[in-house]
Amino acid sequence: MRPGPGHAQGPAAIRLVWVYPDLLSTYGDRGNLLMLARRARLRGIGVEIAEVNSDQRVPVDGDIYLLGGGEDLPQVLAARRLRAGGGLAAAADRGAVIFAVCAGYQIIGTEFGGPEGEPVRGLGLLDIRSGRGERRGVGEVTADVDPALGVERLTGFENHQGVTRRGPDVKPLATVLTGVGNGDGTEGAYHGRVVGTYLHGPVLVRNPSLADLLLSWVAGPLPTIDPGQEDLVLKLRGERLAAQSSLG
Repeated sequence: MRPGPGHAQGPAAIRLVWVYPDLLSTYGDRGNLLMLARRARLRGIGVEIAEVNSDQRVPVDGDIYLLGGGEDLPQVLAARRLRAGGGLAAAADRGAVIFAVCAGYQIIGTEFGGPEGEPVRGLGLLDIRSGRGERRGVGEVTADVDPALGVERLTGFENHQGVTRRGPDVKPLATVLTGVGNGDGTEGAYHGRVVGTYLHGPVLVRNPSLADLLLSWVAGPLPTIDPGQEDLVLKLRGERLAAQSSLG
């Protein structure tokens, strides 16, 4: 965060870094960036946004880094360039928040499956390994988040054939109620301030409490938002949860 005038202790602005939107930006995942910015500004917190394409260096001084989904070949290219550049790994080492979706989720792991199923080395920011499963997960997902995180039930959309296994120190983000997720009854994973998920939607738009968790890791305890500013988000969330309940 950037310190503001007159703020001897509390910094005044959060720097959001949208990583490789030219390669990793399917299913409207840029909405995650917009949601974080909006919820910070509604609380009077300043926001700086850096959108970093794959031919640019990833800055190391961001607060929250976001990666979206992508097709197989762009995913491999993104992983190679991020490994070579080292900026994202350096940011994670200094305690920045990393939030990665779908292809981005696999990239931040130690290994994922390439276009022909061949293993591709990831960034190793999260001790997970992903490969191709026998069935494709397509459709709506609901999942109950690890109670330690204090986040409400997740709702989102998945479209992937990945199967993800966690290392011993990595916790599942949530337990699947409907959908596929990691393929073992869990959805996503996290360790420290590094979080990954297969969910689109965009997932932070559908799940404002998850967005607030990420913001709180940077800004500390957050004041509440005027309910009148959240009508559309809460309506979308309610509709998605109700639709899944009716299917159950």
